[in-house]
Amino acid sequence: MRLKSVGITLLAMSVTASYALAFERPVMLEEQGSFMAGGKTITAEGSYNSTEPTNFAGHTLHGDHAYVFYQKPMQAKKYGLVFLHGYGQSGKTWETTPDGRDGFQNIFLERGYATYLVDEPRRGKAGRSTVPQTITAHPDDQLWFNTFRIGEWPNFYDNVAVPKDEEALSQFFHQMTPDTGAFDPKVVADAMVAVFEKIGEGVLVTHSAGGGPGWETAMRSSNVKGIISLEPGTFPFPEGEVLETEATTSPFPAIGTPVPMADFLKLTKIPIVVYFGDNIPVGDTPVANWGQDNWRVRLNLARKWEQVMKKYGGDVRIVYLPDIGIKGNTHFLMADLNNEEIAELMENWLKEKGFDAK
Repeated sequence: MRLKSVGITLLAMSVTASYALAFERPVMLEEQGSFMAGGKTITAEGSYNSTEPTNFAGHTLHGDHAYVFYQKPMQAKKYGLVFLHGYGQSGKTWETTPDGRDGFQNIFLERGYATYLVDEPRRGKAGRSTVPQTITAHPDDQLWFNTFRIGEWPNFYDNVAVPKDEEALSQFFHQMTPDTGAFDPKVVADAMVAVFEKIGEGVLVTHSAGGGPGWETAMRSSNVKGIISLEPGTFPFPEGEVLETEATTSPFPAIGTPVPMADFLKLTKIPIVVYFGDNIPVGDTPVANWGQDNWRVRLNLARKWEQVMKKYGGDVRIVYLPDIGIKGNTHFLMADLNNEEIAELMENWLKEKGFDAK
């Protein structure tokens, strides 16, 4: 259901007395609401019997949809930003940072962009799955601490741009969210295509494991006019041109995915920028720190993908932030202490490509 809210002013609010203010300046909203998009309905075998409430024969189940929370500021720019999170995350990724600062949701609202925060199918507020899943409770905080390049547990990297207090780290760990059904990139892409069918033209912003479904969404929906991808996990290559998987000490190898040439060429028709943070080893030699080596091979794959895209006329830019003097970023660029600087880079790209038009 769409909710119309004219003249709502969002003021700065303090999360706790020790935290920074969320919203640096007031934002006047024209519209705010939420909706489900995509998904499918399955029906149990048998005939429905209203006199037997616990007999589920003939019952239906709606699931595998996306949940979207959106806010549109007054005099919004023409192209809204659709944010798709990564693995183990939800739309919370883009909201207030673990230490209470503006996240990308607030930052880009303040800059005049409508924002659409997605919970992918089988995750978060879109948790209704059409396939069963056993949700376990494996302790794994340290795995993510290392994988997300915050440091090597329990030590932070010397230059890392994250708050190091116990409460902020606790807030970060608490936002990890389990899958309620198997992660399926096609299911996610199906739902994301439906999101763009509902909202129209916009720019897709993906993070990590959201990158794969993001590429497929753009190949299937002409409403995706550009892509900003933050450290995507994989990249599509034309069939027959997929590169061999590079050796790594990480348990998570970087794998290119084959797609038909006709689909691949659709990506060459829209502008794309990809950002990678800091503390990623450069080169072809594996390093013992698997949390870093995981991203060494992904950055290498990204650069090779960039070459293939440009060979076919693509408008693609891979940005390794230390190369332009921005240091200390983790895998979560949108929540790092310098996330305003990252947002500025993104907005400059949006302006360069004409996505800041009213």
